[in-house]
Amino acid sequence: MPRVVIAMSGGVDSSVASALLKEQGYEVIGMMLRLWSEPGSEAYNRCCTPDDMALARRIAAQLDIPFYAVDAKESFRETVVDYFISGYTQGITPNPCLICNRRIRWEFLLERALALGADYLATGHYARLRTADGGRRTAESGQRATGGGQIELLRGLDPHKDQSYVLHVLTQAKLAHAMFPLGDYTKPQVREMARKFDLPVAERADSQDLCFLGQGDYRDFLLRNAPEVANPGPIVTREGQQLGEHQGLAFYTIGQRKGLGIAAPQPLYVIQKDGENNALVVGTQAELGETELTTGPVNWIAGQAPPNPVKLGVKIRYKAREVSGVVTPREDGSVHIKFEEKLRDITPGQAAVFFDGEVCLGGGIIEVGRSE
Repeated sequence: MPRVVIAMSGGVDSSVASALLKEQGYEVIGMMLRLWSEPGSEAYNRCCTPDDMALARRIAAQLDIPFYAVDAKESFRETVVDYFISGYTQGITPNPCLICNRRIRWEFLLERALALGADYLATGHYARLRTADGGRRTAESGQRATGGGQIELLRGLDPHKDQSYVLHVLTQAKLAHAMFPLGDYTKPQVREMARKFDLPVAERADSQDLCFLGQGDYRDFLLRNAPEVANPGPIVTREGQQLGEHQGLAFYTIGQRKGLGIAAPQPLYVIQKDGENNALVVGTQAELGETELTTGPVNWIAGQAPPNPVKLGVKIRYKAREVSGVVTPREDGSVHIKFEEKLRDITPGQAAVFFDGEVCLGGGIIEVGRSE
């Protein structure tokens, strides 16, 4: 059987994925990353704490698989945390999970897995794989069920846990080494399997928020690590009327209503962050939302963009509902998307990810949204 490195975190998903692979006869090696955390805040991180590491070691021992802890602190800080801070400093709302999946999990960790002679890197993501000719790579088969062909990334079976959105950054070369043992299961089924395997994480709560946030929320983190984001400026309407003063563009999100500290005869929402003028633009609910957006360079999982505009399902945030839009590839590798309806939370820095039914086709970082 092939050798598989499983990315462990001490959580229920990666633990069950490890147990499934072991049960199916793979040569399984557990590997966990030591990630950067603020000095003195290690115990407050959302994941990959010393307690998580101890629990992952315990589970690996229970499953009788080797376990390695890999120091990724410097790479994680330089790649993910700096990206997060830089994005907010520039007035956008970055999604660090995307850069982590691209650069840390599927480059840094994959390279170390391959150095151990592994055929695959498995994770606890809820997603599935299939070849374009109809072959399925399952946790049981490892290899594709039929001949060659491009590998397709499919949604996870559980619509509440599907994580194909954050995996849209993967390429054919990465997917050739990927396994997602949980893709055909729902979260309740995974917890039940954890009980069946007698794993001590069966009832453990899922981690929430960003893994490297210590005490407080992202605003506190930014103030500690990039105090320059606390740069006050005007709160204005689209017509230029000043209504108040914001505390720093990084502390506000598109669509935000509460906490603006301004008085108006009707509710006002954040509709734009104008970094050039350090201005927070607000408007009524009718003014909120856009019908179009453009992205930066797109990763097409198939390796190339469609030759013509195509109508696809689009998600503009991980938890956003999917909406229909016409995706038009551009010569510079970006795309323009025209939606059939107005979307109120198009946010530069987040990703627009494209779907054709259950197949995730790829995506790119939103750079700008606009209405007709």
